[in-house]
Amino acid sequence: MRPLLPVPPTTGPATAIYVLIVLLAVGCQADGKDPASVRTGAEVLAANDFAELEGARVGLIVNHTARVDTAHLIDRVDRASNVELGALFGPEHGLRGTAGAGEAVTDGRDGRTGAPVYSLYDDTRRPTPSELEGIDALVFDVQDVGARFYTYITTMGLAMQAAAEADLRFVVLDRPNPLGGTYVSGFALEPEQQSFVGRYPIPVAHGLTVGELAQFIKGEQLLPGLQELDLTVVSMDGWSREMQWPDTGGEWTAPSPNLPTWETALVYAGMCFFEGVRVNEGRGTDHPFLQVGLPWGEAAAQAVVDTLQARSLPGVSIDTTTVTPTSRPEAAPSPRFEGQTLSGFRLRVTNRRAVRPVELGVHALHAAYRQAEVENDTGFVSRPSHLTRLAGTERLTTLLEQGASPEALIGSWRDEVQSFRDRRTSYLLY
Repeated sequence: MRPLLPVPPTTGPATAIYVLIVLLAVGCQADGKDPASVRTGAEVLAANDFAELEGARVGLIVNHTARVDTAHLIDRVDRASNVELGALFGPEHGLRGTAGAGEAVTDGRDGRTGAPVYSLYDDTRRPTPSELEGIDALVFDVQDVGARFYTYITTMGLAMQAAAEADLRFVVLDRPNPLGGTYVSGFALEPEQQSFVGRYPIPVAHGLTVGELAQFIKGEQLLPGLQELDLTVVSMDGWSREMQWPDTGGEWTAPSPNLPTWETALVYAGMCFFEGVRVNEGRGTDHPFLQVGLPWGEAAAQAVVDTLQARSLPGVSIDTTTVTPTSRPEAAPSPRFEGQTLSGFRLRVTNRRAVRPVELGVHALHAAYRQAEVENDTGFVSRPSHLTRLAGTERLTTLLEQGASPEALIGSWRDEVQSFRDRRTSYLLY
């Protein structure tokens, strides 16, 4: 619905005010969306006075992204008269989202509510039977980024298993996929590559909300023991599949320390491949994953940029830059090439709807890999097992070694993406 505008004044200072109102209204209608129209599952639940959880003692799987308007879901549940807060469970990066990548998260007690806090990122990565004693339902409300290799969705699946074994309800409060719900791309994960970083046989960019993914995990039996799980998804209001994050009108809250902006999350699904090779992927700088520091000097960095510019990759501009990673306690306590100034390249998003992040990452990795051959850098793929885990297959590294073009790499996943699209249809909520 288009916003209503006042009748324009004919004279006086009010005319300028009217023009400003019109411009704001037109801006809100850009892309044909009302940017304030989306309500998350948590907001829908709260607006309905938590009726879906009436009388339940709940365990909340949340982090700092679990906001309901200006309050945290923890506080809203704690204040609700018809729901009891029983326990809190924190994923990777902790309940407040400040722990670094891979940093162990410890148990404790919430200072505001007094509820026990249990880590789902320590030796046990799912709720234990003792932690679930007295709980009636587990509620998951964590913002995802739309990439398969993000541990929050693995945590969700393992918690679903724990709920099924304890005969508890599992309730997912749905949130937008920041990349939208139409873009699907990348290799599907092969069973032998399962890890906590990537658990499900889905493409790198899956185009599902967490609620849809929960239904897919259960319905496709991607984890054992979920056949009888009592699963509920509280759907969003106003979200549609073509919406990227800016279309929702929501304020971006970094779901993890190295995704400080939505543009970072947009390219992450492809640029994360650089974690597997001998570069700095932007950690320890203001622009993680949007810039890459290469180890070979200025001329080599220019050659990589020339290659990428010649490919006219959609939605981004690519230029040379210098990268000096520094230690940042929450985001990058020990970044690769710390304190060294590297020549590299920087991405800038020029048309967010045109960006295809996985394809972008493959093109960038391919260009850097070929330059490594020119530089005789035989150790460029410095973390081969990690690169394989991210890709979900050994085919990425194998095809690079065989000299395949980026177009051949991208074309190699076409059939598995189409198969996934067909399978996911019955689980879509929007």
